[in-house]
Amino acid sequence: MSALAARLQALPRWLGNPNAWWALAGGVSIRTKILGIILALTVILGLGITWQVRLATRVTLIGELENRGRSITNDLATRSVDPILLNDTFALHELLVETLENHPDAEYAFVVDAQGYILAHTFDGGFPGALITLNTPDDDSSIHQKIFESNAGIIHDFAAPIFDARAGMVRVGMNETRLQTVINVLTTQLLLTTLLVAVVGIVAASLLTWLLSRPILALVETTRRVGQGDLSVNAPHWADDEIGTLGDAFNQMVADLKASRQAVIEKESARTHLLAKLIDAQEDERRRIARELHDGVGQALTSIMVGLKILNQLNSIDERTTKRAELRRIAGESLEQVRLLGRQLRPSILDDLGLSVALERYGSEFSKLYPHVTVDVHSSLSVRLPHTTETSLYRIMQEAMTNAARHADARAISVLLAQRGNRVQAIVEDDGHGFNPHTARAKRNSVGLHSMTERAELLGGKIAIESGENGTTVYIEVPL
Repeated sequence: MSALAARLQALPRWLGNPNAWWALAGGVSIRTKILGIILALTVILGLGITWQVRLATRVTLIGELENRGRSITNDLATRSVDPILLNDTFALHELLVETLENHPDAEYAFVVDAQGYILAHTFDGGFPGALITLNTPDDDSSIHQKIFESNAGIIHDFAAPIFDARAGMVRVGMNETRLQTVINVLTTQLLLTTLLVAVVGIVAASLLTWLLSRPILALVETTRRVGQGDLSVNAPHWADDEIGTLGDAFNQMVADLKASRQAVIEKESARTHLLAKLIDAQEDERRRIARELHDGVGQALTSIMVGLKILNQLNSIDERTTKRAELRRIAGESLEQVRLLGRQLRPSILDDLGLSVALERYGSEFSKLYPHVTVDVHSSLSVRLPHTTETSLYRIMQEAMTNAARHADARAISVLLAQRGNRVQAIVEDDGHGFNPHTARAKRNSVGLHSMTERAELLGGKIAIESGENGTTVYIEVPL
């Protein structure tokens, strides 16, 4: 009982979980899904039509019953005037009996005089006294209707005044039983028709799913063999429909796989060579960082340590004050250099605000690091680029600017960044003394050029370098 209770408690959570519903739908075959959908649609459509037809039929028949009840009551009121005035109760009784015989839905009829006494009725076992006060018209000139439920079924009681109520009142009761029987018979016929349509739909769906699943299963078997490495198999072409098109596309894919297998082997060797180059580039980058720390921060810390020793040996207050100011300046410069080195390694602004802002910030910091260089950055990018693209472009332009300042003795560096269609273009131009790019690449002694080229090629882009006596221009273009 505890296990059953736990399942019942977990049922609402399962019903409200879309993943559970998706897992349930995905765990059945296509044949079951198609059969279920057709059966569900047939049942829903059949029940909906049955309900609408039943409702419309009931409204129509009840309306017709009420119209006939008013007509019968009005006719009896008109024909009862003479028997009442002549005090002919026998003729009045015969009139009521004849009316019931001619109208099968009429359950009873009776006439009362102006004082409320029964003049004639059609009840065999005696007149029910409570029926007199059940329907009392407020207006003596119109027919009044009252609906109530009795042992014989639902009764529509109609009351009409006779001779403006001066001669009495006639009452007629119309029963819904026969109409309800007609409605039930019609509903049964519609339900049987729905059942027949559902059976025909299931048979048709079974044939359809067999025609659909047969080529799919053959395609699954072919896929399994291809997955095992057998590229000589082909999926059968069953018909010129969507599944046939799928089989042809699969066969074309197998042919492409066969043709590209050799290319994959060749690219694997090229990838191994590229990986070795990337490792070398990483090691060169680490050596550069170590050199930056040793030459910059290391020497500054050494100067601070020597200055602290000298500070303890000074006796003059002015000399100590001057020395402390000098040490604070050296410490501040070292801190700024460490921060600059950290931003060079991975600027957080690149992740937060994008490539354009990061380049502008790097340009301002670059001018502080190399005071003799003027940097001008222009960017027309209006949207963020993919993360990998932004990082690679930032590193390429960073390396180009550093090379211009360190090796080319440049005084001015211009950086342009723009998007042209589905490609990003960047230009880094300086006014330093140039070099021969082809010679530098052939000697393979320029880690910076190698790193820039590798980063662009990993993005599917390219780099072109033009260099002469008046400076160097680096063109970078990568696809989005």
